Amino acid sequence: QVQLVESGGGSVQAGGSLRLACEVSGVTYSSACLAWFRQAAGKEREGVATFYAGGNSAHIADSVADRFTLSQESAKSTLYLQIHRLKPEDTGMYYCAAHTRMAECGSLRESDFEYWGQGTQVTVS
Repeated sequence: QVQLVESGGGSVQAGGSLRLACEVSGVTYSSACLAWFRQAAGKEREGVATFYAGGNSAHIADSVADRFTLSQESAKSTLYLQIHRLKPEDTGMYYCAAHTRMAECGSLRESDFEYWGQGTQVTVS
């Protein structure tokens, strides 16, 4: 059973930074296609980044590429999303998602992901 556990959210002031973590279990980390999504209150879920450890490939959505970065600790099966220069519009629930279909790694289509974490809340004031 694939499990994704997010952590690292919190309440921060605008201009600050956060590092969100997604710990992956139940699947070989290098075979998982991972992504970060976020959802603001009353809005649709938005994909912000994808990562495939097996191919060492990463993609960050253009809308946040100047402030979001990805890193990982493969030994801990953990993917990190670092958010810099936080803005109030970054407020929302951040979710880690995964699937294992290699041909679709890199997708940010919500429907492609069958495994989801519970999310971690980010609030920027």
